[in-house]
Amino acid sequence: MRGLLCLLALLFALPALAVEPSEILPDPALEARAREIGRSLRCVVCQNQSIDDSSAEVARDMRRAVRERLTAGDSDGDVFAYMVARYGDYVLLKPPFKAGTLILWLGAPLVLLVAGAALLLAARRRRATPIVAPKPLDEEERRRLDALLKG
Repeated sequence: MRGLLCLLALLFALPALAVEPSEILPDPALEARAREIGRSLRCVVCQNQSIDDSSAEVARDMRRAVRERLTAGDSDGDVFAYMVARYGDYVLLKPPFKAGTLILWLGAPLVLLVAGAALLLAARRRRATPIVAPKPLDEEERRRLDALLKG
């Protein structure tokens, strides 16, 4: 049981290992801001993994850029604007609601509505089609069936 708990603790700690010790800023307040920003930015290689959790080289470069911008005195908004200018709205784990990101926000609900409508139409067609009982076997078909069953 202890081994299982240790293994679970290690699995939950793996994302924390993505940020290397050499990347950590000496100022705890700046490092906390960098971590918060890193959890809101998507790794452009890993997809749906934040740069704070990713160990990809691109994520490492993005974390380094965030820390450089914060050290230079940029606000959190400036850092986000810099990353969006460089990588596009895709880099944000929560993209803004605008014309270019409508498919991200409305795509899944539209697919759900279309699938629901298709299921409803299929159910109505099935209900409208009468169920016809099969016709009974004639003498020739019975003889062939008996011959097949006796083998």
